[in-house]
Amino acid sequence: MWPAMTQAIACRDLKKYYADVKAVDGLDLFIDNGECFGLLGPNGAGKTTTIEILEGLTVPDSGDVEVLGLTWKGNERELRQRIGISLQETQLSDKLTVHETVHLFRSFYRSGPAPDDLIRDLSLDEKSNARVGKLSGGQKQRLAAACALVGDPDILFLDEPTTGLDPQSRLQLWEVVQRFRTKGGTVLLTTHYMEEAERLCDRVAIVDHGHLIALGTPQELIAKLEARNIIEFSSDPPLPEETLRNLPGCHGCTPHGNAYQLRVDSLAESVPQLLAAVEKTGAKLLTLSTHEATLEDLFVSLTGRELRDV
Repeated sequence: MWPAMTQAIACRDLKKYYADVKAVDGLDLFIDNGECFGLLGPNGAGKTTTIEILEGLTVPDSGDVEVLGLTWKGNERELRQRIGISLQETQLSDKLTVHETVHLFRSFYRSGPAPDDLIRDLSLDEKSNARVGKLSGGQKQRLAAACALVGDPDILFLDEPTTGLDPQSRLQLWEVVQRFRTKGGTVLLTTHYMEEAERLCDRVAIVDHGHLIALGTPQELIAKLEARNIIEFSSDPPLPEETLRNLPGCHGCTPHGNAYQLRVDSLAESVPQLLAAVEKTGAKLLTLSTHEATLEDLFVSLTGRELRDV
């Protein structure tokens, strides 16, 4: 049975295989109305395949999917009117202007905001008569968002919307998402930018090799590390892991390339203890850095890999 709470998106035991590759392997997801939900994971984790199935662009091998209480098999036309999609790479006609592009997409929907108002809301009014091929990367991404919003959707699907953008363009797109949410919209976002997930998402699901490996609010997931701070260091020769795990206030040690990542309570306590351990063994300290714990650190602790690993 599906959960009793009204869900914007629900899928159970979702599977999609490509030959020997298990892109999605038994995934369960339930996303509330009005929620911003993030799908996190490295390239090849199954994020894009999952979101394409939920968007009705890819047919799963098995599993059940409901979007806004409807299924793609019997309600495709209705669902197309109620969702907005911004793909990882949106191919728009380079010869059309921004104004012409938004008006074209508006013609596909029964209702929605006035195209000129949407162009202004996306800070594209100065480029309204510019051809798409002349836009910057950030402007093209905002235009793609405008095309996704032009039908006044209930759900907005964003697949890696800020990949490759400069910080200013990324912030502008974050503002678009936040404005959509203030109107009650639901957002499903795939990303491998931890700051993006922590800033925008109510809950996140971390996926790897088609499996769900962690689910919760960003704060809940970071709390699973049982430590507020991270020490990353390398030495020659490497210190024994047993020595590192026995440092006062250390809650775990994970190999990280040629270095180690230590999860600790207090930097003021643990850094001097670490330096003393390095000196005692006669090793040479090569690198040392510290930061507050993030979702990236949780992924490293769970898999031994970074989210940006290919």
